[in-house]
Amino acid sequence: MFNLWNRFARCAAAAGNTRSLALKLALAFKESEAGATVVAVALAMPVLTGAMGLAAEVSYWHLHHRAMQNAADSAAIAAATNNTSSYVAEARAVAAQYGFRNGVDNVTVTVTQSNSAAGCTSNCYSVAISDVVPLYLSQAVGFAGNATMRAASVGSSSIAQSTTPGMAIGASAAAHASPNYSYCILALASNGVTGIRTNGAPNSNIGCNMMSDTTADCNGHNLGAPIGDAQGTNDGCGVVANSNKPVVADTYAVLAANIPSNTCGSYPQKPVTNSGPPLPSSNRWHGAKTINGNLIVCGDLQLTGNTTISSTSGAVIVIENGQLDTNGYTLQGTSAAGMTIVFTGANNSTYQHIPTGGGGLDIAAPTSGAWSGVALYIDPALTTNVDISAAGNSPTWNISGLVYLPHSSVTLSGMAGQSTMGARCLVLVVNDITINGTGAFFANDTQCPTSGLIMPAGSFRGTLVN
Repeated sequence: MFNLWNRFARCAAAAGNTRSLALKLALAFKESEAGATVVAVALAMPVLTGAMGLAAEVSYWHLHHRAMQNAADSAAIAAATNNTSSYVAEARAVAAQYGFRNGVDNVTVTVTQSNSAAGCTSNCYSVAISDVVPLYLSQAVGFAGNATMRAASVGSSSIAQSTTPGMAIGASAAAHASPNYSYCILALASNGVTGIRTNGAPNSNIGCNMMSDTTADCNGHNLGAPIGDAQGTNDGCGVVANSNKPVVADTYAVLAANIPSNTCGSYPQKPVTNSGPPLPSSNRWHGAKTINGNLIVCGDLQLTGNTTISSTSGAVIVIENGQLDTNGYTLQGTSAAGMTIVFTGANNSTYQHIPTGGGGLDIAAPTSGAWSGVALYIDPALTTNVDISAAGNSPTWNISGLVYLPHSSVTLSGMAGQSTMGARCLVLVVNDITINGTGAFFANDTQCPTSGLIMPAGSFRGTLVN
């Protein structure tokens, strides 16, 4: 019995010690802070994951926007540089090179020609690119996007994504189209000959840019032209000589529509010899004359003395089937309204259609109206008897404005300067031109933009405006 009691006592003591140890352990755990951070991190992990995902996704949106902006900038410049009816295709092709193909997945590339862009008033081209990108980790923080993605094509099937949220991103740019630079001499060379030529000409100083729609060949001197361009090979014409440039179109042929209808019944020609019958008095000019609007001269016009032309609305002298023989005298405009001389008529070998004789031409083109900026104009329908062998010398040229001789082979032998009544603007459009040793322009093209003449210009370039 005693042994059983002792065994019971020992078990009771052992049980009491166990309860005491458990109590002590519970109290110790209650007072300890070890592991509390793990619980806090576990509770915050979804929020941290969402925030990190959102930060990464926002960074991707910014990178995507930057790529879109680069594409929009380049596409706008391409559209402005194109500056033709194909500008939309040009801009979209450039955007596609950056990975933004119009109509593919969620990309839209919109190209417009509008002068409403900030900082742009003319020849403006705008490009807007939009895209919708999918959402990833940003949805973990409850961001539902700001757009709905379109269906994406996979092979011949379609994965419906019409209810898939996404993030809409857009970029836009606008560019202005402006000519690279303008020319004071343009050789159209429609018959394929070398447009600009010289042999030596050490004293020539053109002083403005030149362009040949074929080739150019300057042996021994660059003519002092800052830039010489040619559609083919340019051999030395211009301080900077460029080959393989785009052809510059003739934009002045359309002015022939302004030539009045022919009202002539006959076309008197100046006598071949001194004993020949003289021209009628209406074809022999001297002294002061007032002309407003169109005046048609039938046949040759010959000066018999210095002649001054005044006008209040602009004088247009139209010579039908005849030449202008200055005959050693000067034909001069005295009015700020300006004057235009037009040669037109039958395209045959019977009549000359050029200015000739000694003396001089002192002509300033009108600065407004149908013939704005045009001083001397040969009808582009005329291809015969239009060559000029001593331009600037017989007669002397003091001309402000455009001299348009589209089918003329011209030899510039003298000094061509500005009119006493006009601006520093002299532009020569010819079929081809040969410049002799003393051929020079005293007046260049610095004042053409403000004198009513739109000059021939090279290919366009686009410049961003915003």
